[in-house]
Amino acid sequence: MRVFKYVGLLLTLISFNISSFAQSSPPVITDTLHITLDSAQNMFTRNNLLLLAQRYNIDVQKAFIQQARLYNNPNLAFAKGFYNNVSKKYFAKGYGDEGGETSTQVSQLIILAGKRNKQIKIAQANTRLSEEQFFDLLRTLKYALRTAFFNIYYLKESARVYNEEIGGLNNVVKAFNEQRDKNYISEKEIVRVKAQLYSLLNEYNDLVNRINDNQSQLRLILQTKPNTYLVPTIDTSKLALLDPVKYPYASLLDSAYQNRTDLRIARVATDISKLNYNYQKALAIPDVTLSFGYDKQGSYIKDFNSLGFSIDVPIFNRNQGNIKAARSNIKVNETTQKSVEATVEENIYRALQKAIDADKLYKNIEPPFSGDFDRLSREVLSNYQKRNLGLLDFLDFYDAYKQNVLQLNYILYNRLQTLEDINFYTGTNFFN
Repeated sequence: MRVFKYVGLLLTLISFNISSFAQSSPPVITDTLHITLDSAQNMFTRNNLLLLAQRYNIDVQKAFIQQARLYNNPNLAFAKGFYNNVSKKYFAKGYGDEGGETSTQVSQLIILAGKRNKQIKIAQANTRLSEEQFFDLLRTLKYALRTAFFNIYYLKESARVYNEEIGGLNNVVKAFNEQRDKNYISEKEIVRVKAQLYSLLNEYNDLVNRINDNQSQLRLILQTKPNTYLVPTIDTSKLALLDPVKYPYASLLDSAYQNRTDLRIARVATDISKLNYNYQKALAIPDVTLSFGYDKQGSYIKDFNSLGFSIDVPIFNRNQGNIKAARSNIKVNETTQKSVEATVEENIYRALQKAIDADKLYKNIEPPFSGDFDRLSREVLSNYQKRNLGLLDFLDFYDAYKQNVLQLNYILYNRLQTLEDINFYTGTNFFN
């Protein structure tokens, strides 16, 4: 008995304001924002800085298309005699020994083998790649947004149960402390209830940290201020109607082949490698420079005019190494594309399998089951306070009640998460 008394005193000494701990909001939060999933997604598309940066990158690639369409500028060379040693004149005029020399040449590079058009096609393909990367980033961030949104909602539902249990046990502890001096309650029973209360507080603290971690992630995605506390609002009746069996595997797979952005990125990368191979082969053909020249008196006749061209002779360098590398790069990207396609097929199959299993588990739960537990928890607490129920039965029921709610919320969240996986893996919002 003395041991329990000392333990009780110890718990009393290390205790703090339990009710305020369980019910207080985060101290740095100054703004609470109730938000639906649709409004969250609208905020995300407007405000997310990563998406904005990727949009700018698309503009960069479009500018490269404009640059690739431009022709090479002509080259103009002009020379004028500066000083004539015979006539002792600067910029002398006329012909002969005392005259001055003037020469002019205009040249223009003529690109052969369709290199310009091939560069334009590569720039256009890179723009498509940048656009697909934008949509892939959009898909990934939207998936993270929806995951955090639903996770916060159901974690808060679990936190509500902890608040209720902690508040109920806190009232019991207060009542016991008042009755302890009158020897109505044994020290052993007080210590056991306090130990249960302390365990709940520790679990609740871990749960709050998980909520806050998801809050942080959601704030970053939505680009809201750090002192904003987001409260998700969900229409659970609408979510209950979602059915993964509605969409067969073939339909989901077909949608994924059309809309999944990482697969489209792999395809564009293969196209770019093929375009680059054609461009590297074209580079093996040298370009021609056409020129027109005028020489006043530096040639074998006065006022000499010339028309000519220059071209590299492809004897040593025919771009063999780059052509070989480009050919190998096609095989690399084609193999990568096949790997992505195999991944898509497996992702869809496993996601649909998990969604069907999670939906079956959800539908096997009796609708009034959770409500019965809520009603019984209040009755059990009341009966225990009236001493109509023993300590062990009381604590066992409270623990069973808590576990029931946690498992139920996990089942509800897991069901939605498997549906979100289908959305993510298909690149289509089948479930909203």
